[in-house]
Amino acid sequence: MRLSQMLFVTLRDDPADAEIPSHKLLLRAGYIRRIGSGIYAYLPLMWRVLQKVSQIVREEMNATGAQECLLPQLQPADLWKEAGRWDTYTKAEGIMFSLIDRREQQLGLGPTHEEVITAIARDMIRSYRQLPLNLYQIQTKFRDEIRPRFGLMRGREFIMKDAYSFHTDEASLKETYQDMYKAYSNILRRSGLAFRAVEADSGAIGGSGSTEFMILAEAGEDEVLYTEDGKYAANVEKAVSLPIDAETSRFTTYEKRDTPGTETIEKVCKLLNCSPTQLVKNVLYQTVYDNGITVLVLVSIRGDQEVNEVKLQNELTKLASEYGAKTIISLNVPNVEAQQAWTTKSLPLGYIAPDIADEYITANKQIHPKFLRLVDRTAVDLKNFVTGANEAGYHVVGANWNEQFKLPEQIVNIRKSRPGDRAIHNTEQILQSARGVEAGHIFQLGTKYSQAMGATYTNEQGEEKLLFMGCFGVGVSRLAQAAVEQSYDKDGIIWPVAIAPYHAIVTIPNIKDAQQIEIAQKLYTELNQAGIETLLDDRDERAGVKFKDADLIGIPYRIVTGRAIANGKVEVVERATRKSQEIAIDEVTTTLHKWITQAIEGKD
Repeated sequence: MRLSQMLFVTLRDDPADAEIPSHKLLLRAGYIRRIGSGIYAYLPLMWRVLQKVSQIVREEMNATGAQECLLPQLQPADLWKEAGRWDTYTKAEGIMFSLIDRREQQLGLGPTHEEVITAIARDMIRSYRQLPLNLYQIQTKFRDEIRPRFGLMRGREFIMKDAYSFHTDEASLKETYQDMYKAYSNILRRSGLAFRAVEADSGAIGGSGSTEFMILAEAGEDEVLYTEDGKYAANVEKAVSLPIDAETSRFTTYEKRDTPGTETIEKVCKLLNCSPTQLVKNVLYQTVYDNGITVLVLVSIRGDQEVNEVKLQNELTKLASEYGAKTIISLNVPNVEAQQAWTTKSLPLGYIAPDIADEYITANKQIHPKFLRLVDRTAVDLKNFVTGANEAGYHVVGANWNEQFKLPEQIVNIRKSRPGDRAIHNTEQILQSARGVEAGHIFQLGTKYSQAMGATYTNEQGEEKLLFMGCFGVGVSRLAQAAVEQSYDKDGIIWPVAIAPYHAIVTIPNIKDAQQIEIAQKLYTELNQAGIETLLDDRDERAGVKFKDADLIGIPYRIVTGRAIANGKVEVVERATRKSQEIAIDEVTTTLHKWITQAIEGKD
């Protein structure tokens, strides 16, 4: 492609609404164009990148025996209601675009396709002889993000590969899960990316085991905790670890202390000269279930620890049936305005004790009349601890469970792991932290959807059994931007060779020099005929502008038909290293072919 004939416009300044380097660079380099909030057009250069990523994905999926299909973007609400996720996606998480058609039927734009594929399996899979089966698609998905940001990282419309597998039992599911683990690792390696596979929370998709594939990048939205020995890695939402040991309390007797102006852990510990590891803090949450019932949750946790709200939500979801519900609509720390809807009097915020009275909750059929009291395991073994006194300006010291305060029956593990914690598999290993961008996620769904939607098969004995399912997703457009976030410099993008829109760009410094034009066109033709995808910058622009644009768009190799042609050579610059060398014109094609092959195959 000649740049003079291409839709090619670059910007010298960063767009005002772009926050992270990859977003700024993709806009400046003319790869994407913002059409609306979280909605982007993929321009010619970007589309080539996406096609290359998609091809790598296809090859690796096909190698596992998976079959490609294409599922509808528009999905009937009835399918989602069958699976029990309509309210979760339209109300609780609120990420599904929903609409009503002219027949007054509810529809949704697909953020994911578990319901659709399960309906297909229910209708078409009859016998164990058809299993295992793995179907995948590369499709546009839609999610109504509250705050679309970072360009393609968190958009409202994006390209994704999702696959769904069906099995006779859990053992078969785990085999395909391992196949997908290997395929995803291959996809990221072949794309030239540094990544880490980590344990993850299954979220609204559900199921048991799940693994995220994180592309390591400074601006990654996710925090990954891992150990140096390589034996443990997890998303911070899922991570488990051992906190530092609690200090021995200096208090030996129980008493109430005057502690004015100590609403925070830091202030009360400073006043009482105690460690936050000796303190039990009590955090109030408000959760609303899908049947409209509001439950007030009091979490007691060690003072130096934080509540992991993903883990808390998972625990509360397990309890949904006790309140006649199926799932959670919302979970938050209620502000003063929210409290007014259910409190009989002002709460002593900052001074709440584990035994705050249920009488604070007003009589209301939509509000459960008692606090749900949970205690994190970090607080269970504390002796002579400090905690609130249920009275503003006062704390108690020297308190013990089942003496001054009844130990809650619900003991949970909901603390947030953090760097510096000890690893569970080896206490000598300390958790380290890295930032990452989630590019892939694989799930063992089990029978969650097949049970909800009645998807069965007949086994060898003629018995009807539920299908076991797996779910495997790769964010194609997200992966492409994450590659930029991982590799760039002050001058622009540095694409991995395997997914770069073009392998090389031939730059003509002086468009009025007939010899430069002749050699450039000759190389351009030869390189493309040899399978080396090449651009020709034949624009009537200054050489400096062309060099800057080549750096900005990140093409791996730049060939310059400048002064060196007098000696039968051209300058070849490697974008990633800035290494420049003069190569004989007749050797350019074979040299570049060798370099590109080595880069794609991962050889030095």
